Amino acid sequence: MPHLAKRLLIPALIAAAFLGGVWFKGWQTSSTPVESERRPLYYACPMHPQYRADSPGDCPSCGMRLEAVFEDRHPDAPNATGLGLHLTGSQQQIGGVRLALVVRQAAHRTIRTTGRLVPDENRLHRINAATEMWIRKLYHPTTGTRVSKDEPLCGFYTTNFLTAAQSYLYILEATDRLNAAGQNGSAQTASNELQLRQAVELLQNLGVSDAQIREMEKTRKASALVDVRSPVAGYILSRKITLGQWLGPGTEMYEIADLSGLWIYADLFEDEARYVHPGMVVSVRAPNLQLSFTAKVSDAPPTFDEATRIMKVRLDAENPGLRLWPGMFVEVEFPLNLPAAMVIPVDAVIDSGMKKTVFVAKGNGYFEPRIVETGWRSGDQVEIVKGLTTGEQIVVSGNFLLDSESRMRMTAGQADQGTPGPGEIVVDPVCGMEVSPAKAAGRSEYKGKTYYFCSDHCKRKFDQNPEAVLSKRKS
Repeated sequence: MPHLAKRLLIPALIAAAFLGGVWFKGWQTSSTPVESERRPLYYACPMHPQYRADSPGDCPSCGMRLEAVFEDRHPDAPNATGLGLHLTGSQQQIGGVRLALVVRQAAHRTIRTTGRLVPDENRLHRINAATEMWIRKLYHPTTGTRVSKDEPLCGFYTTNFLTAAQSYLYILEATDRLNAAGQNGSAQTASNELQLRQAVELLQNLGVSDAQIREMEKTRKASALVDVRSPVAGYILSRKITLGQWLGPGTEMYEIADLSGLWIYADLFEDEARYVHPGMVVSVRAPNLQLSFTAKVSDAPPTFDEATRIMKVRLDAENPGLRLWPGMFVEVEFPLNLPAAMVIPVDAVIDSGMKKTVFVAKGNGYFEPRIVETGWRSGDQVEIVKGLTTGEQIVVSGNFLLDSESRMRMTAGQADQGTPGPGEIVVDPVCGMEVSPAKAAGRSEYKGKTYYFCSDHCKRKFDQNPEAVLSKRKS
C-alpha cells in the first residue's frame, strides 16, 4: 500500500508543478502593462503652450508639469471653435474654477438715480410790460417771496391810462343813469354795454389787472398809477425791474411760479429708459429735508442730452408742505419688472470691449469659449440675448485663467497652423464668400489646416470631397 501511494504521489506533484507554472506565466503576462497605442506627439506646458518637449518633465518658465498632446482628439473635447481647453481636476481647483447653470427667469430691478426739480410750466407765469411805462412804485415782494393772488407787486405810469380810465368811469355813470330811469331794455343800454366792454378791454391791454378794474368800478375813482398784481398764489422766481426804470412793451418784469406742483427731470441711460413707461409711480427722496414722497412718469417722451448721452425722464410731483424749491436735487428710484429671459451671473462674462466671452463646460474637464450678446443687467445677473442655451454650464469663477490660456493656445496655434486671428477674414473654399471665423456657420480640419464656411451647405459639400473642392479652387 505505501508503495502504491508513492507511485500516485509522483504524477500528482508533476501535474501541480505544470499547472502552477502555467498560472504564474498567465499572471505575469496579464499583470505586465500593455504599451498604449496612443503615443503623444509632444509635451507642452498648460500655461506656456509655445514651449514643447519630446519627453515628460517640467516647464522651465513656470515649473508646471508638461501635458501630453495627442494627435487624435478626445471625443468629449469641443470642436465648434477649435479653441477648447482641458483642465485637470487639480488645475481647476488651483484656478478656483466654479460653474453655474444658464437659467431662464424674470427679474425685479430698482434703478437709483438723481433728479433735478424745475417749475411746472403749466403753473409758471411771466408778467411782461403791456405798454411803454415808467416804474414809479415797488411793493415789498422780491425774488423768493411768497405772494397771494392779486397781491400788488409794483406801480407804473403810462400816458394812456388816465384817458382810458376816465372813459371807463364815464360809461359806468351813463349805465347807472339809464338803470335809474328804468330804461334797462332800451337800445341806448345795449350801446352802453358794448362801449363798457371795449373800455374794459382797453384797460386790460394797458396792463390793468381785473382786480384794479373791479376796484375802479366799486369806488368810481381812477388812481394815478397802474398796479401790477400777481395772477396766482405762488413764489416770485425773479424780479427784473428797479424803481424809476423805463420799460418797453414786452419786457419781462416778474416770473412767478405756483410751486404746489413741480417737475422732476431724472437721469437715465439709454438702455434703462426703454423700461420706463408713462404713469409709472416712482419713489422720490430729498435727503437734506428728510422728506420722502412719490411721483408719476409724465406722458411727455424723454429728452436726450448729446453731451452726456443721458436720457432725461420727466416726472410730475406734488410739493407737500411747499418745502421743495426749483433747482434742488433729489434721489429717484424706478421699480422695474423685467420680462423673463435667459440670465447668467455677471462674473461669467469677460468683456474685452470688442466682444463678450463666456466659457462653457463641456464635461470631462473640457471648456469652450463662446461669444455672447448681453441685454439688461439686474444686480449680479445679466441677460443673454444670443450665444447660450438654457441648461448649459458656464464658468463663473476662474474664467480669466481660462481666457488667458485660451489666448496663449490660440496664439501658438496661429503660429503653427496659420489659424486666423480675431477680426481677420477668411474665404469659404466652396463658394468663395468672405467669412469671419468668429461668426462662421461651421469649420472643418483637413491635412492640418482649418477651413471656415458661411453655411452648413458649404460645410457638407466640403466634407464629402475636400480634395475635389480644393482642386477646383486652385484651378
